[in-house]
Amino acid sequence: MAVSLALAGMAEAGPTLERGEYLVRGPAGCGNCHTSLGPDGPVMDQELSGRLVIELPEFTAVAPNITPASRIAEWSDAELARAIREGIRPDGTVIGPPMPFSVYRGLSDDDLGSVVLFLRTLEPVANKTPPSTYRIPLPPAYGPPVESVTAPPRGVSVEYGAYLAGPVAHCIECHTPLGPQGYKYDTDLGRGGFEFPGPWGTSVAANLTSHKDGLADYSDEQIAAMITRGVHADGTPMLPPMPYGYLAGFTEDDLKAVILYLRSLPPLPDAP
Repeated sequence: MAVSLALAGMAEAGPTLERGEYLVRGPAGCGNCHTSLGPDGPVMDQELSGRLVIELPEFTAVAPNITPASRIAEWSDAELARAIREGIRPDGTVIGPPMPFSVYRGLSDDDLGSVVLFLRTLEPVANKTPPSTYRIPLPPAYGPPVESVTAPPRGVSVEYGAYLAGPVAHCIECHTPLGPQGYKYDTDLGRGGFEFPGPWGTSVAANLTSHKDGLADYSDEQIAAMITRGVHADGTPMLPPMPYGYLAGFTEDDLKAVILYLRSLPPLPDAP
């Protein structure tokens, strides 16, 4: 099955079903929002068929059904790719938060194509979700059209770790404070402090920088356990919504690259 994104610059190895499954069911953690949750975790016979994600004063976000039983079956590969990476549906309407478009715009053509390829193979699950409701204005777009993106070479490097922690797993978005003009990537990258209310109470995104308030005193093994198992250094469990079960799918080298990147973040104290 070929994916025709009709995007310029598709010069990497090419989209593959294997890569798409790795991303969707692994570090990209799409099911963390798009799959129903039961008492024991994701309900896999409803995989990616949509659910209510979060209710806030600003909006009620519902992740839609993205199996072939949904409207995406009528979208072309290029239209689906644009919706994922740029947040623009085929009819021109804009998809709202919490979809992390600030980083998804950096998804490579090959990885984006792989995700589209895998979504097309999912078991269709009939589940009609209501639209999200926004009580805040949405932008007309999240930036100019994305022409083409090439990922850094795969390997245990800071550069590739930044790609995994950004466009792929969007760790850096959840762990960077939000200001009036958007995420404060220029001044507060990875500083933490973002609050996530839910049935668990309110969890606060941790400081991921190399400051002592962040990861300076943690070993690589402890950081790996936090990312993939949701376990603090003292053995106590961490809280949702971090998708530990999906991040557990990281390959050994990809996880090492992410940790190497986190070690490179300039030290910043916890937000006041």
